[in-house]
Parts: sequence; C-alpha cells; structure tokens
Amino acid sequence: MVVSPENKELNALIHLLDEPDEKAYDSIREKINSFGKEALPYLERALEVSFEPFIHERAGEIIRDIQRGELHAEFTAWINSSSSDLLKGYLLVTRSQYPELSEESVTIQVEQMKMDAWLELNDNLTGLENVKVLNHIFYHVHNFDGNKINLFAPQNFYLNTFLETRKGSALSLGMLYIIIARKLNIPIFGVNLPQHFILAYVSEFAGEQPILDDVLFYINPFNRGAVFTKREIELFIRQLKITPDMSFFAPCSNIDIIKRLISNLIHSYTQLILILTVTTSSTRQERSR
Repeated sequence: MVVSPENKELNALIHLLDEPDEKAYDSIREKINSFGKEALPYLERALEVSFEPFIHERAGEIIRDIQRGELHAEFTAWINSSSSDLLKGYLLVTRSQYPELSEESVTIQVEQMKMDAWLELNDNLTGLENVKVLNHIFYHVHNFDGNKINLFAPQNFYLNTFLETRKGSALSLGMLYIIIARKLNIPIFGVNLPQHFILAYVSEFAGEQPILDDVLFYINPFNRGAVFTKREIELFIRQLKITPDMSFFAPCSNIDIIKRLISNLIHSYTQLILILTVTTSSTRQERSR
C-alpha cells in the first residue's frame, strides 16, 4: 500500500491498518485519530489503492471517528460563540449525515435568496410588508412548501436535501426563513410551540434575545408565511389539551432550535424504523400463507 510521503509517521501507521492483533490495532487507530483532519487524505488514499475489505472497513471507521470528533469540536465552538449564526448550526447538523457537504454551495444558494429579497425591500416598509416580500421570494419565486405527503422524511430536515426538493417541515422551512430574514436585518425569530414550529416578528428595538413583550405578530412557515396573533396560539394549545407555558409564545434561542432539529431527526428515523418493521412483518406473514 503506497500513500503520499508528506508525513512518514502517518504513512507508517496507515501501512499497519492490516495489523491482525486487536490490541495492537487499537493503539494504531488511536495514534491515527490523534492527527485529526491531517490523517483524512492518507486514509482516503488507502481506500483508493487497497482492494482488501478489511482495510476498507478499518479506514472507513477511522475516517468516521475523525469526522465525528471534528464535528463535535465545531459544535462546541458554535455554542461558545453565542450561537448567533443559525445557518452554521444547521450546516453542522446536516454534516452529521453528509460529512462531505459543500458548505460553500449551500451558502451561495442562501445568499441568492437573500439578494432576491433585498432587491424588493426598502427601509420604509412595515413589518407586515417585509413579510409579504419574504413570502413572495420564499414561496413563489423559490417555490418552497411544506412536505404534506411525507412529513417525517429525514430529507425534510437536512439542509442540502431540503434545498434540492424545496419541500420541508415547519421547522426546516422556519429555520431557512429565519436565516434569510436575519441576513436582511429583519427581526424574525423562532418560537418553540409544541407540535408546530412557528416564527415571531419582533420589535426592531428588541435585544439580541427578544422576550414575549417584544413580539408584534406571528408567522406560520408551513402555511406559506400566513400571519396570525397570540390568540390563535392559545386556541391551538387548548386543542392540544396541554398547560400553556410562556415558551410557547416567546422567541427561543438558536440552540433551542438546533435541539428541536436533532429531536425531529431522531423522531423521523424512529418512524422509518417502525414502518420498516411493520412492512417486513407483513411481508413475512404474506409469504407464510
């Protein structure tokens, strides 16, 4: 196995991926991991030049280890940096499933949507007029909509697949809507309403993390940006038969939004497993008849 000679120690360690002794291999794996991203080209080269499934399995495992470690470090840095950039948090979650994601290409698409909206905005517009412009760009020009047929599909939640299909959940639609609005300095924030993520348009004089008193009106991202009031939220909560809480009405933090995104992904995959289990069971029953 030949790997480029930039780092002799890494070359030597990669050459030992076929070590048969498990304890010795664990030590080798740990040393390769310690190089972090520097080891990735060497491991990828090993995948290219080796025809041994054993090598492929081990190299792939170490690549995933390093990618998870890098992602964890970036998440920690994002949280510690006040988590003000929701797009960065969204990209990090997406990279957990798509580690080779081109963040630049996604950012270019988001910037294009921002520019399309910017061309139709001006400083004299009211909050409702700003939302009308955003709705036109988001739902009519770029054709985003709720995925009403397959609500729990994982592709609704990962940013790259969501941008490809233009179909998403209330959460993914709302997150992208927030990202574009905040890039335009339009004060729109997320609201953690149970079973339905919504948006709040707040006063321009609100602080970095607005409170309930700052909210002017609400926006339903799953209903093509329809505007509504606190009264509708109260009726919705009454229908759910749950105890009202201030968090159902007040703007939430970006960390809260990312936590909800991760919870939705877990729920999405759980639903897929249940569907697969039921389908497999039904198929076996049909065959046994």
